[in-house]
Amino acid sequence: MRLSQAVRLVGAVGIVSILVTACLWTSCSKNDGHLPREVPAVVSDFKTEFHNRGTNSIKSDSGGGGVRGGGWGKEGRVASLKYHEMDCVINGDYPVKCRREGPEVFMPLSFIQTYFEVFGKVETNDKYERLEFMHANSKVHPPRQSYSPSSVFMSFEFYHVEERDRVKCISAIEGVPFSTQWTPDGHFYPIQIAQYGLSHYSKHLVEGLPEVLVMEDGEEEDVADWARPDNRAHMRLTHDSNTDSNVVEFAASDSLRNPGLVMMADEKEDYVMTVDVLFTSNGSLTVTVETQSGQLFNIHFVLSSTLITMEGSDIFYGLGQQRGHWIHLARDIKIDLQKGLSLKYTKTRRTKSKMNFARIKDIAVRGQGRLDNLTLARSAHMDNFYAAADWMVRHQDDRGGWPIMVRRKLLEGVMELPPGWYSAMAQGQAMSLLVRAHLLTSDPQYLTAAVKAMKLFEISSEQGGVLAKFMGQYDWYEEYPTTPSSFVLNGFIYALLGLYDLKETANKDDSVVASKLYEAGMKSLKAMLLMFDTGSDTFYDLRHLTLGIEPNRARWDYHTTHINQLLQLVIIDDDPLFKTTAQRWMGYMKGKRARHN
Repeated sequence: MRLSQAVRLVGAVGIVSILVTACLWTSCSKNDGHLPREVPAVVSDFKTEFHNRGTNSIKSDSGGGGVRGGGWGKEGRVASLKYHEMDCVINGDYPVKCRREGPEVFMPLSFIQTYFEVFGKVETNDKYERLEFMHANSKVHPPRQSYSPSSVFMSFEFYHVEERDRVKCISAIEGVPFSTQWTPDGHFYPIQIAQYGLSHYSKHLVEGLPEVLVMEDGEEEDVADWARPDNRAHMRLTHDSNTDSNVVEFAASDSLRNPGLVMMADEKEDYVMTVDVLFTSNGSLTVTVETQSGQLFNIHFVLSSTLITMEGSDIFYGLGQQRGHWIHLARDIKIDLQKGLSLKYTKTRRTKSKMNFARIKDIAVRGQGRLDNLTLARSAHMDNFYAAADWMVRHQDDRGGWPIMVRRKLLEGVMELPPGWYSAMAQGQAMSLLVRAHLLTSDPQYLTAAVKAMKLFEISSEQGGVLAKFMGQYDWYEEYPTTPSSFVLNGFIYALLGLYDLKETANKDDSVVASKLYEAGMKSLKAMLLMFDTGSDTFYDLRHLTLGIEPNRARWDYHTTHINQLLQLVIIDDDPLFKTTAQRWMGYMKGKRARHN
C-alpha cells in the first residue's frame, strides 16, 4: 500500500471514530439511567407556534423547567423543546405515562384532575395558550350590603332552576317545575319550587321590568293581524263581563291538522309568552318555533292532564281539563322547546347547536273560546314568582307543611325516609317566598301560610316533624329528618333564613314564636359550625358522628353554598365567627389548607 493511501485510510477511520463517539456521548447524556428499558430515550421533538411571551416559561432554582431548551430565539423563531417519556408510579400501585425534561417531570393534566379533584383547561386567545387551573369549579357571590325580607334572596338571581336536567319541565297546569329528582316518575318538589320562585323574584329586582311586545289585547279596532284558515273560522272583538275587559273571541276547527287562526311573530329575542285564554270547546294554543338548523317544531298547549309528550316535531303540554275557565300562561318558549327535545334527543354538543332556539315563527289558536293579553318579552319573572307562591298556598297541608312524596335514601337501610316526609329546608325557603309575596301584595293568605309553616319546627323528627337534637342539647332543623339524624348544614341555614324573614314580618305573637325558633337555631349553628370544617373543605353533614362511618365531604358547589350562606349571615349577625370561617373556607377553594402539627 502506498504511503498516501495509508494516510487517507487512517484519517477516515479517525473521523468515523470521532463521529461514533460523539453520537454515543449524546445518547448517553440524554438517558440518565432511570428510564425503563422498554421506553425509548428520545421520543420526539416538540414544537409549538404559541408562547410568544416572556412570562410563560416554567422556571426553577436549579435552572430546569417545563419549557427549558425552548422558547423564542433572537430572531423570534420557536426552538425545539426536547423531552422523553417515563413511567410515574403512583403510591406503588400503578404507572402513569409522564414526560421528563431536564430535572422536571410533567404529569398528564387528565390524571391530575381526576386524582387530586381539581379542574383545568387550556384556553387560547390571540395565539397565546394558557392553562386555567382551579381547585374549585364553583363561584362565591359577595352579598349585598343589606338584607331584608323584601330584598334579593342571597345570590338567587344567578339561579336557573328550570334549566336543570332534573327538572323535567315547567308544568302548564301548575306553572312550576316538575322534578325527576330521586325518581324517574317525577314529582312536585317543594324545595325546587321555592327556589324557582325566589330566583325569579331576585332576577326581577336586579333586572327590572322587561320591554313587552303586545301581540293581542282586544283593544285594537280590528283583528286583521290574525290569518283565517278558512271561511268558517272567525275572530272578533267582544267585552268579557267576568274580567270587565275587551277580549277577542275565536272559533276555528279544533283539529291539530288545521292551521287554526294564526298570528305571525318572527321574534328572535322576545321568547317568553304570556297569555290569558279561555276554551269553551276542545281547543289548543300553538307556538311554532324554528331552530338554528332551520327545523320547525310546534309547541302545543292542549286540554289534557298529560304533563309533556313529543310526537315527531310536535311537543305537547297539558293544560288540564279547564273548559270554561280563564287560564293564565307564562311560558319560556326556549325552555319548553329544550324540555320537549330532551325527551327524544341525546344532549350531544352537536345536537344542542342544531336544536337551539332561533325564533318564534307564529302563534295559533284552535277550537272555540276567548283570548286576551297575548304578549312576548324576554322574561316574565313576576308571573313565575306568583306561580310558585300560589302553589305553596294551594298545596300546604293541615300540619303546615309541604310533604315530599318520594322515598329518600341518604344511606341504604339506615337513613331512609318514606314518601310523605317534610324538610326544614322546604319549610324555610317557602317562608322566604311567601313573606315576599305578602310584602308585595298585602294579601294575608301568603303570610298565614308562612306562619303555619312553623308548626313542624317544634315537632321532633321521630314524630314526623323536622326538629332534631345534637347531643341532646342543640336544636337542629333537619333537611332530611332521618333517625339517626344527619345534620345537613346548608338545609339548616336555609331554614334559619326563612325563620328570620318571618320574624321580621309577622305580627307580634307570631314574630315571638319565629324569633324563639330562630335564636335557638343560631345558638346551635354557632356551637356546631366548626364541626363541618375539614381543614381543606367542608362536610355536607355530620353522619360520620351520628353513625360512625366515613365522612360525607361537600362537593365544591355545596362548599360554595356554605360560604354564600355565611356571608349572608354576616349581614344580619355581627358574630365574627361567620366572617372568619367564611374567609377560611374561601381560602380552601384556592388550595389553602389548615396548618398541621
